Amino acid sequence: MITTSLQYHGTSVLLGIAGTLGEDAGAALQRALDSVENSDRVLMIDMHQVPVMDADGLLHVLDLHRRAECLGLRTLIVGWQPQPQQLMATVAGTPGAGAGERYAVAGFRRLLQDRAQRARDRAELDAGSLPTPNA
Repeated sequence: MITTSLQYHGTSVLLGIAGTLGEDAGAALQRALDSVENSDRVLMIDMHQVPVMDADGLLHVLDLHRRAECLGLRTLIVGWQPQPQQLMATVAGTPGAGAGERYAVAGFRRLLQDRAQRARDRAELDAGSLPTPNA
């Protein structure tokens, strides 16, 4: 479960996220984005208090970033912790840290989304939660 907080500074908004970012994060992130006003121009997403993230959480963050940009917000994500940053690097197929800084580019974001979705699907298949085709 995550919690979110919003702080307003002129036309900029700081969205703080705290907790483990996973499958259940989508609604909380959507509510936070819904609270951003039309006059706001910059959304900074603070991940300092997100120590753990899975592929579902990554998909939610990528979707939040995309939706914020569709609203005309310049969107920055700061404070990547080691495990979430390593997950992004692993999903993207880029060794080491630094994926958090690179993923702001739209093409890299799409690459991450595609790969994170495949990783999520594989995990569900391995767990037996996806139906298997009849032979």
